[in-house]
Amino acid sequence: MRNKIIILVFLALILGLGYYAWRANRVVPLAALYQTEKIERGDVTETVSANGTLNPVILVNVGTQVSGTVAHLYADYNDHVKAGQILAELDPALFKAQVGQSEANLANARATFELDKANESRASELYKAGYIARQDMDTATQARKSAQAQIDLAAAQLARDRTNLNYSIIRSPVSGVVIDRQVDVGQTVAASFQTPTLFRIAQDLRNMQIDSSYAEADIGHVRVGQAVHFTVDAFPGRFFEGKVSQVRLNATVQQNVVTYDVVVSVNNPEQILKPGMTAYVNVVTAQKRNVLLVPNSALRFKPKGEKKPKAGLSLIYLIRNQKLEAVAVKTGITDNRMTEIVEGNIHEGDLLVTGEMKSEGEGSQSTFRMRMF
Repeated sequence: MRNKIIILVFLALILGLGYYAWRANRVVPLAALYQTEKIERGDVTETVSANGTLNPVILVNVGTQVSGTVAHLYADYNDHVKAGQILAELDPALFKAQVGQSEANLANARATFELDKANESRASELYKAGYIARQDMDTATQARKSAQAQIDLAAAQLARDRTNLNYSIIRSPVSGVVIDRQVDVGQTVAASFQTPTLFRIAQDLRNMQIDSSYAEADIGHVRVGQAVHFTVDAFPGRFFEGKVSQVRLNATVQQNVVTYDVVVSVNNPEQILKPGMTAYVNVVTAQKRNVLLVPNSALRFKPKGEKKPKAGLSLIYLIRNQKLEAVAVKTGITDNRMTEIVEGNIHEGDLLVTGEMKSEGEGSQSTFRMRMF
C-alpha cells in the first residue's frame, strides 16, 4: 500500500511538472508574433520623380528658302560639320537661267538710260536755243529718270536671283553633329508655304538637357539649382547626375492633369547619352544626415481593433517589456522606403513592429484529406 502511494505521488508530481511546462510553452513572446526591426540612424534623401527625354541644348533645323530638286548631298547621319560647310545642293539650272535673264534686263535698262540721257542733253541745248518748248524739255528729263529707275529695278531683281542661286547651296549655320537627314538625292523640296527641314544639327553633344514634366503636386518642391539623379534604359544600374536649370511657368493641361516643364542640364563628356533617350529623373528636394529612421511599413502598421490616430500624428508600435506600446511621432522627409522621425519617445535600437507574422499555412490551401475506409 505504501509503495502504491509513493508511485501515485510520483506520477502526480510528473503530471504537475508537465502541466506547468505545457503552460509555459503556450506563452508566445511578442517578437514571435510580429515582424520587427531595430530603429537605426542613417541618411535619407527625399526626391520627386518624373520621366523626361534627353535632347541637345542647341538643336538647329537646317532648311531651304527656295524650292528645287536635290542634286548632291555632302553630309549624312552622325557627320561632324563646321559652320559654313556645304551640306547639299539643289539643281541650279533654273536659278542660273533666272540670273541670266536678270542680267540681260539690267543691260537693256542701262542702254535705254544712255539713250535717254543723250536725248535729254540734246533737248537741253535746243531748249536753250529756243527751238523746243519747255514741255519737250520736261519730257526728255522724265524719260531719263524713268530709265534710271528701270536700272535700279533690274539691279534689284538681279540681286534677288543671285541670292536665290546662293540659297540653292545648303550650308551648315553652326558647327556640330548631324543627327537627322530628311532628304535624298532626286527628292524635290518645296518652300512655298513653310521652310522644309533638310537636316537637324546638334551643336554640342557634350552638353545635353532633359525635358521633363512634373505634376502640380510636386512642382512646388522643385527649384533651380537642385541636384538631379537619373537613369536610362541603355545603361541599367548606372546613375547619372544633372542640375535643374529651368522651371518653366507655362503649364500644360491634358485630361485635367496640370504639368510643368522642368529642364535639367546634363554634362555628357563621354557622349554616351544620346538624343531621344528616355530618362527617369529624380530631383533631390531635401537631404538629412544621421537621423532616426523607421521603415514606412511601420507607419502603415495598425494592430487589429486599434483606431486611427488624430490628424497630424503618426503612430508606431514598439515592443517594450514584452508589451506592445503605441508611440506618437512626428515625421520628417522620406525616400518612400525610410522616413525620418523628428519627434517622439523612441531611441536608436528600440524594437519596432513593421507587421504581423503570418501563421503557418496562411494563404495556402491545406493538403489534409480524410481517408475513407
